[in-house]
Amino acid sequence: MSHDDSPTRARVAEAILRGGPSTAAALARELDLTPAAIRRHLDHLVGEGMLEPREQRILGQRGRGRPAKVFALTDAGRGQFAHAYDEIAVDALAFVRDTMGDDAVKRFASHRLDDLRARLAVRLADLEPSARPAALADALSAEGFAASTSNTPAGTQMCQHHCPVAHVAEQFPQLCEAEAEMFAGLLGTHVQRLATIAHGDGVCTTHLPDPATPTHSTSSPHAEKVTS
Repeated sequence: MSHDDSPTRARVAEAILRGGPSTAAALARELDLTPAAIRRHLDHLVGEGMLEPREQRILGQRGRGRPAKVFALTDAGRGQFAHAYDEIAVDALAFVRDTMGDDAVKRFASHRLDDLRARLAVRLADLEPSARPAALADALSAEGFAASTSNTPAGTQMCQHHCPVAHVAEQFPQLCEAEAEMFAGLLGTHVQRLATIAHGDGVCTTHLPDPATPTHSTSSPHAEKVTS
């Protein structure tokens, strides 16, 4: 029967999360592993996209020879430890809601997208309306949302296969609603959420009508469209 190395690899990743980018030698000492064992686990984690090797940064005068290689968590690697941060985010938003009301949560949900909204707007600024849905999906993919589009008789359907706030949005759908509002503003047309990962669906699916459709505000997931 093969040995399950997953717990040890999780310890390796957690050690790097706590201590930052580390050399194989330092990790071997900290975790009481042999150099050969730690290299095997590091190679596996790099192959899985959880870690990436980097050149060690040297402060001050560099000695002779090549600097030691250090291993750092990738975004995917950090994502494995997201649940504790999710709990903090949920607690924080619950405090905002309970002390300042639902409108404050809505304002926060919109505010947290300001930087992303600005970056996406630059990507779409000079495009014809008909080209914007596909460009929006490409831009979202570049931001880590793994988005794609497909044509439908009524317009375009955009799917996002990754949601970094899915666990928080389960309790605070205002995060999903703010994102849909952002899409509507960028595209200059109403959009309609058909499914969300936070709601338990496999992907976030948004209907983007043809550009000729009059502009309206967005709807919340699994609900009728709401117009302003």
